[in-house]
Amino acid sequence: MSDPEHPCLRCGACCAAYRVDFAVDEMETHGGSVPAGLAVEVTGNTWRMRGTDHVPIRCAALTGKVGERASCGIYEWRPNPCRELEPGSHGCEKARARHGLPPLPPDIL
Repeated sequence: MSDPEHPCLRCGACCAAYRVDFAVDEMETHGGSVPAGLAVEVTGNTWRMRGTDHVPIRCAALTGKVGERASCGIYEWRPNPCRELEPGSHGCEKARARHGLPPLPPDIL
């Protein structure tokens, strides 16, 4: 993500609001792209991003400060649940609210 105006580069709320479980196929060791050191095995078929399984939630791949200047350190390699959460979606707005952030303005989506 190189666009400095992209709302996700100033937010990071979703990375500090949700547990992120994904299929083992997304792990680098199984042909996917998620680095092994950033995830833990939940079951034989399910893995979870480190830091998203306890409170306070903060994904191990999150860099920066939520709501100011934050981004995903593995954005290009992030798992599907992260890819599916779109800026301005219900899940995005719910995560922003958890961190006291206002909804994203429609003109930047």
